[in-house]
Amino acid sequence: MQVKRLDHVNVRTNRLDAMVEWYGRVLNMPAGGRPPFDFPGAWLYAGDHAAVHLVGVREEPASGMKLEHFAFSAAGLAEFLARLERDKERYEARRVPGSGVVQINVWDPDGNHIHIDFSPEEAAGVKLKETPRAPMR
Repeated sequence: MQVKRLDHVNVRTNRLDAMVEWYGRVLNMPAGGRPPFDFPGAWLYAGDHAAVHLVGVREEPASGMKLEHFAFSAAGLAEFLARLERDKERYEARRVPGSGVVQINVWDPDGNHIHIDFSPEEAAGVKLKETPRAPMR
């Protein structure tokens, strides 16, 4: 067996509506087709791929998984930054040392860390407020 790619991320939330709204508005990932499971949820799409699966729960999920972040690659850096500024969304911007890839770090309503990666070519000419990385502890 050979793993080819990450298929999706499954996130349990007690803020289902807020999460669907945020992913649609901030990351342009609309809710789409989902099997008729017997529990609430939503599948959020990156193009034609259901990349984030939300599962609605009644109470705040207990911390168990030690996931630091998940990431998407994207195009449209200037438009994305304008959307974040317009909506007053918290974000941090960084260039990956040695590669020039630009990472825009955002946090969904449940506090999950997501970074969106853009090619170095997209960053050319874009005014970037870079955030220094905090030292590891």
